[in-house]
Amino acid sequence: MSQPHFIVFANEKGGTGKSTTAVHTAIALAASGHRVGALDLDHRQRTLTRYLENRDATIARTGKLLPRAEFEVLDQQDEAGLQAALDRLAAKVDVIVVDTPGRDDPVARAAILKADTLVTPMNDSFVDLDLIGQVHPDSFKVTKPSFYAELIWNSRTQRAKATGRSVDWVVLRNRLQHIESHNLRRVGAALDELARRVGFRVIPGLGERVIYRELFPKGVTLLDLAELGEVGLAHIAARQELREMIGGLAIPTTDEAAAEPIAATA
Repeated sequence: MSQPHFIVFANEKGGTGKSTTAVHTAIALAASGHRVGALDLDHRQRTLTRYLENRDATIARTGKLLPRAEFEVLDQQDEAGLQAALDRLAAKVDVIVVDTPGRDDPVARAAILKADTLVTPMNDSFVDLDLIGQVHPDSFKVTKPSFYAELIWNSRTQRAKATGRSVDWVVLRNRLQHIESHNLRRVGAALDELARRVGFRVIPGLGERVIYRELFPKGVTLLDLAELGEVGLAHIAARQELREMIGGLAIPTTDEAAAEPIAATA
């Protein structure tokens, strides 16, 4: 069996919608035919785990055959525990989604080294942008990349040297406001400049919508609402948003992953 494609959601800041986007990504890929595993590295909050436990409870209660992911939480918080958990999931799936804690964590750093696709969700603000790069207070031009950007650069370089494979780093602009503003344009321009300097892609994520918070108790995603008979006109734009995010991640199909070329650099 070929190695699964590893998608690691990582951001040292909390409150960026990391677990929500990780769950929606896992379920969307499962719905598209992938065999998906999910690993929750935050053994204290367990947001990803609780979401998927709620989902299994909804499936049992309603009898609906909703797409699901194999999942577990990492209780053994060291690199050996991480590798053992990934090995267990890898025996059953072709994509593994890893949700890391919203803090600097040695196990999260080890997980980043496994990533084929590294996703950094951020809220659309200069507060969150500061994690990746610093900007001038008057011109809003980028002055230098941040410590976190250097960490990711070094991790990508280590992986390239060790495995010969590149890492696709994606910065996901979550909680985008639906009204154009000077702040939106300035953050976007700074991100584009950083992307050229540091080497990541920027794609739109999930907007600021109440629906995402309401889905958690049932463990469902926007893609499930039609099956559950709960879809409305207000959800159509949000579902399109989700589809565009998944398309932007550009996760290879099983056949494409098997034929993925070896890269020489990070």
